[in-house]
Amino acid sequence: MRRTLLAMIGLMGAGAAPAMAQGQQDFALVNRTGYQINEVYVGASSSSSWGRDLLGQGVLQNQRSLNIRFGRSTRECNWDIKVVYDDGDTSEFRGVDLCSVSKVTLFWNRQANQTRFVTE
Repeated sequence: MRRTLLAMIGLMGAGAAPAMAQGQQDFALVNRTGYQINEVYVGASSSSSWGRDLLGQGVLQNQRSLNIRFGRSTRECNWDIKVVYDDGDTSEFRGVDLCSVSKVTLFWNRQANQTRFVTE
């Protein structure tokens, strides 16, 4: 079974200026966990709200990706990502600097019994 993993990351460029143009925080979320993801939430780290499920009625199958886009007025760089798997388990990733990355790939680590993520 998957367990919730709270991850804090410090990425190169974390001191970069806030996003000034549309798409600065846009990224691809890639599912390499071996499991179906039924819900995806992306919320500003400065907020306690997750907002709406970005998949809506859809799902994110293993080996597939979801392109997540932000509006022009978005200035925040640090975001939290939450996914809910088809069995109800969740994983959360905190403080992801989306101004510095364009892809977040999720992997299931069977030995550690947790989901990890890699950014590019």
